[in-house]
Amino acid sequence: MKVLDLLIPESGAFYVLDRGYLDLSRLYALSQAGAFFVTRAKANLAARRVYSHPADRASGVVCDQTIRLTGQTSSAFYPQNLRRIRFKHPDTGKTLIFLTNHFQLHALTVGGLYRSRWHVELFFKWIKQHLRIKRFFGTSENAVKTQIWIAVSVYVLIAIVKKRLHLEASLYTLLQILSVTLFEKLELAQALTSFDSAADPDDARNQLSLFNF
Repeated sequence: MKVLDLLIPESGAFYVLDRGYLDLSRLYALSQAGAFFVTRAKANLAARRVYSHPADRASGVVCDQTIRLTGQTSSAFYPQNLRRIRFKHPDTGKTLIFLTNHFQLHALTVGGLYRSRWHVELFFKWIKQHLRIKRFFGTSENAVKTQIWIAVSVYVLIAIVKKRLHLEASLYTLLQILSVTLFEKLELAQALTSFDSAADPDDARNQLSLFNF
């Protein structure tokens, strides 16, 4: 089951989707619910231009168009007009094509919304690396939120201990130490200070830092 199968569309909300989630029937369901989406178009998307909006090529916007899908299946799944924005990065020269059902936003704002998706990806990477969540034990919204908040609470408690004991090790290292000494009768300060800080695995990592202690 995909994430979008569990998603209850919220009217007025924006959903930023990777190209791998380009399912026209689901996108149409979002649109029918009054929600907006931004995604990338696939190379083989068959469509005809209905109208061309003014585009500032100096900003990287090659074209800003209202289109209509022409494929037999795609047009049945999404029978309304779409907005297609072709953007060429002025520095890298890479071209991206965005699809959205919002026709009033500035073209660069649409691209900015899609770019913000990367910050979400980094956040999930941070969760996996720091909160030690490899999988969820439940699939309901309450179960997922509960597991994340418990992990965040543990992380914050360790951050407080690190600050109060003036420890130089990274939070990642402290979590590693506690995970292997969890069932040992050992003073917390002794467990956290009896390590070789030179072996800190975070020294060579370029990871996000949620708390700057």
